[in-house]
Amino acid sequence: MNMLSLRERWDRINPLSCVQGINLSNGLEIGVGQDEYRSRVPMSTVASIIHKWKKFRTTRTLPRAGRPSKLSDRGKRALVREVTKNPMVTLSELQRTSVERGEPSRRTTISAAIHQSGLYGRVARRKPLLSKRHMAARLEFAKMHLKDSQTMRNKILWSE
Repeated sequence: MNMLSLRERWDRINPLSCVQGINLSNGLEIGVGQDEYRSRVPMSTVASIIHKWKKFRTTRTLPRAGRPSKLSDRGKRALVREVTKNPMVTLSELQRTSVERGEPSRRTTISAAIHQSGLYGRVARRKPLLSKRHMAARLEFAKMHLKDSQTMRNKILWSE
């Protein structure tokens, strides 16, 4: 069995360790391409480091913009799933289920997460069951068949 050295094992776990950001940035400045680093590091890793260097002129992890979210992506998906399954669920009930999942959150946080997913608690506009055109058609039908006999009316299959 081939025993790997400590350095080789570390390089397999952490591909960024074998491509030092400073060395890579120096290589870019003198024109060394990605081919030199391809043998030890995945292509996507090298490409992302080069992209980061070209954009920010550094390979250090920069601070993110804004506050980190209290809800994880998994928690947000669970909330959206629950709301789509039961649209009448209240924010308090959603808050209780998020506590049970181990992600305690405020109702406003839950509401914002649901809104970001495109779900809103809107009520449909009330509209008349019959439009004016339908009312006129029904009145015309009634006037046409006003003089019909009872036997004629019994032959008609009524939908009401």
